[in-house]
Amino acid sequence: MNTDPIADLLTRIRNADSAHHQSVNVPYSTMKKNILKVMKKYKFIENYEINQDDTHKTIDITLKEDREKITLRRISKPGQRIYVKSKDLKIIKSGLGISILSTPKGLMSNIEARKGNLGGEIICQIS
Repeated sequence: MNTDPIADLLTRIRNADSAHHQSVNVPYSTMKKNILKVMKKYKFIENYEINQDDTHKTIDITLKEDREKITLRRISKPGQRIYVKSKDLKIIKSGLGISILSTPKGLMSNIEARKGNLGGEIICQIS
């Protein structure tokens, strides 16, 4: 049993990046799929694909080939949730990084949330 599946996702991607792997496989969840959708939109990963086995669903993540070291940091944890208002959203690494937020309109980056004047729970930071 995994107590924090989002932290597990980020750790698997971080470890695969450090070991110079091209892909990584993680167990499926809708939250993970939505996080990966935002990461793909901002080109932190190349692609992701959902696979169905007999009993389990998994997500195969393809990392970018010509990538620099990716920094993934979990902000809001199960024991300490971090919420932020739209006016308090910070720019990450002068606009080169993003924060992924869980808002009332779904998961989105800090850039989209600021444009939509939405606040929410900060899931993670990527740079």
